[in-house]
Formats: sequence, C-alpha cells, structure tokens
Amino acid sequence: MALTLLEAMKAALNDGKVKEAAIIKQYAESSGILEALAFRNITGNAISYNREETLPSVGFRGVNESYTDSVGILNPQTETLTICGGEIKVDKYLVQTMGADVRSAQEMMQVKAISLAWTDNFINGDSSTNPKEFDGLKRRLTGTQLVSAGTTSGGDVLSLNKLDELIDTVESPTHLVMNKAMKRRLTAAGRNTSVGGYISYEKDEFGRSLTMYADLPIVVLDENNTRDKILPFTEAGAGGGTAQCCSIYCVSMGEMMLQGIQNGGISVTDIGEMESSPHYLTRVEWYNGIMMMNGRAGARLYGIKDGAITV
Repeated sequence: MALTLLEAMKAALNDGKVKEAAIIKQYAESSGILEALAFRNITGNAISYNREETLPSVGFRGVNESYTDSVGILNPQTETLTICGGEIKVDKYLVQTMGADVRSAQEMMQVKAISLAWTDNFINGDSSTNPKEFDGLKRRLTGTQLVSAGTTSGGDVLSLNKLDELIDTVESPTHLVMNKAMKRRLTAAGRNTSVGGYISYEKDEFGRSLTMYADLPIVVLDENNTRDKILPFTEAGAGGGTAQCCSIYCVSMGEMMLQGIQNGGISVTDIGEMESSPHYLTRVEWYNGIMMMNGRAGARLYGIKDGAITV
C-alpha cells in the first residue's frame, strides 16, 4: 500500500522514532508535491509494470455474427530507484556553546534543501543528462499529453478554456502544479467578473491556505535548493520567438496513476562524532523515484507568457 509522507510520519511516531518523524515532516512541509504524493514500497532497486495505453475495441453484433478480435495496448515500463540525500556536519563547538538544538536546526535545513532539490527533479529531472536522477514530468509528458497555450510568437497568455482543456486531458485529475505568478494571475481572474474562474480556498495538512481551481488543489512551486526557479518563464512557446513562457501541469496522484516509489523509506543515521574532524555527523538517505502507471496520469500546458488571464 502506498503512503504519503505525512502517513509515514505518523507511523514513525507510533514506533517511537521521533527524530525520523520530524525529518519526514520537514520533507513534506517543504514541498507541496511531497505533501500530496503517495510512495509505494518496492523490493529491490527497480519495478516493472505494464502501462495502459489503448483500450480494446468493442461493438455490437447481429444474430449469427461474430465480434471483431481486438486487444488493448499495454506498454511495459521499468522504473529504477535513485539515491537522494545528504550529510550534515555540525561543529562540536556550536553544540557545546549553543546547545543541541543547533544540530537539529542544521539537520532541518539540510532536509529542506533535499526536499526542494527533489521537487525540482520531479519537474525537470532528465536521466539522459544526469543518469543519477529520475526523469521528471517535463521529459515524461509527450504527444497528446502536451497542450499548447497557442501559436503566437513569444507565447500566449493563459486562458481558462485552455486550463480546462489541460484538466480534461488527465484521467481523474487531482492537482494542478504551477508557479507563484500563475497562481496570482488565476486568483486575480477569479476576482474579475468579466473573466471569472471557480476559485476556492481550504487549509492543507499544516494549516496553510490552499488555493483550488475547479476543486483541484493548486500546488505552487517556487525555488529549488539553489534559489533557481523550478517553473521559470524561460521556455519557448509553440509559435517560437522569445523564450519567455512557463508551463502548468495537471496530475492524477493515486493508485495505478502517478505514484512515488521507494525502498525502505527515509533513512536517518546519527553517525556521531567524526574521527577525522571535530564534528557531529548525520546522514539522510532516500532510495526513491516516481512512476506513471497510466498514460493519462499527467499533462502539461506550455507556452504561457506572463499576462492577465482571458476567458
């Protein structure tokens, strides 16, 4: 059974693993994707599965007639685990003079950095340029799962009609993923009576305000661990011209759709004092990846330039 990180955090607390639970919580709290995505535990370092692509044909027949033979199309897929993590070294002097809390604070900062790096990889990961990482949505989503915002040179502003088309391209959609600028444009459109858009608000698991469009939670991605934008306005549109566009993603997170994979969950190891230097060392590692078990578990709307949303 797949578990979200928040569910894994509760399980760790029940097992008395307080430090591990705190680190798992920091992962989820630092990334809207990691807060929502469920992870399936696998054995070994990879998982193979068949992804549904085309359903078999059906029809009606007359008396004494036969059906036309047909089969659905299943494409075999294999996803391998990647190794994500980091080591936190804290000087003994800081612990001695400032207390043990300084070590915990450094560990939480490192976990936040890992979480942001993972989230960037979730969108922009490309194993063809870095075989140590898994492929992100930008590389995975092709063909009919790509929706163009228009054909204008330099891109087109977002229209609610195109956003609805994006949502309709995904089977059982659960979330929208966009940058801060697009979320602001969307909420501004909701206040504009000539444009509209069904905007609502809820609270997430951490009590923070959660914006929703058409009952789909909006996951906002901002910066990665190096302060670079995860969804920048640096993409080219379908019409060519200046590369000043961004993308919005719609995904279906759940069983047989878009899921995370992992072996053993997040590992937190307190190495203790190092022999080579006067530091305390903590190692955080996570063997993980993602898989799309349905070809329509995600879609990308691209070629969006920054501007007021239209109908």
